[in-house]
Amino acid sequence: MTLQWLVDGIVDGTLIALGAAGATLTYATLRFGNFAHGELVSAGGYLALILAALVGTALPLSLTTVEGLTATPALLLALVIGAALTGALAVAIDRLVFRTLRQRGSTIAMSMASFGVSMALRALIESTFSARPRYYSEELSIAWNWDGLHLAPDRALVAVLALQLLAVVHVWLKRSRLGREMRAVGENPLLAAVVGLDVTRVYRVTWILSGMLAGTAGVGLGLLSQVRPSMGADLLLPMFAAAILGGLGSLPGAVIGGWLIGCAEALAVDMLGAQWRSGVAFALLVLVLLLKPNGLFGRSGERL
Repeated sequence: MTLQWLVDGIVDGTLIALGAAGATLTYATLRFGNFAHGELVSAGGYLALILAALVGTALPLSLTTVEGLTATPALLLALVIGAALTGALAVAIDRLVFRTLRQRGSTIAMSMASFGVSMALRALIESTFSARPRYYSEELSIAWNWDGLHLAPDRALVAVLALQLLAVVHVWLKRSRLGREMRAVGENPLLAAVVGLDVTRVYRVTWILSGMLAGTAGVGLGLLSQVRPSMGADLLLPMFAAAILGGLGSLPGAVIGGWLIGCAEALAVDMLGAQWRSGVAFALLVLVLLLKPNGLFGRSGERL
C-alpha cells in the first residue's frame, strides 16, 4: 500500500476544514449548530458556476504556466465574487429566519429551523439548475506523479488557497478588534451589549465570514469533482465531525479535525472500499463524543 491515501486525505481534509471553519464560527458566536451550512456550500459552488460563465468571455485565458491546471482566471474571479455573495445570502437567511428565533433565546429552535432552511435551499437549487451535475471545465486535469504518488494541479491549488484563507481568517480573529468582539459576544452576548459592543454587527460579520468560507469550499469541491445540488449535504457530516473532533469553537482545531477526517476517509477507501467513507466520519464523531466531548483541542470556555 502506497501513501497515496495520505496525499488524498490531506487535500480532501483541507477542504473539509474550510467548511468546518465556517460551521465552528457560527457555533462559537451564535451558539447553535447550523445544519443549512451544507447548502451554503452548494450555493457557493453554483454562484461561481454562473459567474465564471458570465466573465469567461472577458477573461478567456487559461493558467498555462502550470501544466494540467484547468482553473481559469474567470473561475478565480468568480470564486471571490461567489464567496462574497454566499456571505450575503447567509446574512439574508439570518434576517429572514434566525434573527427572530435568536431574539426569543431559542437556540434549539434555531437548529431545528436550519433543517427547514437546508431543505428549502436544496429544493431551490435543484429546481433552478436540475439534478444534473455541472463542471467548471471540460478539460482533463493531468496529474503530477512522484514515485507512484499522484496529485492533480487543481487539487494542489485548492489545498493551497484553502490553507491560505484559513490562516488569514485565524490571524484576523486573533489580532483584530472585531475578532476579539466576536469572542466576547460568543461568551456572553448580554454582557457584551452592556459594555457597548455592537452585537448585531458582530452577528452580521459572523454570518458573512461563515458564508464566505462555505462558498469557497463549494467552489473547491466543484473544481475537484462536480457541481451538484447535494454536494454540500454530502460534506455536512464530515464538516461537523471535523469541527467536533477538533473542538467546537476552535478554528485551528477545525483544521486538524479536517485533516484527521480526510485521512481516515481516504485510508478507509483505500483499504475497505468507497462504501465505508461516510461510516468512518460518523464512527470518529461518536468515538470523540464518548471519550473527549470537548474535542481533541477544545476546552470549556475556549472560543475561536
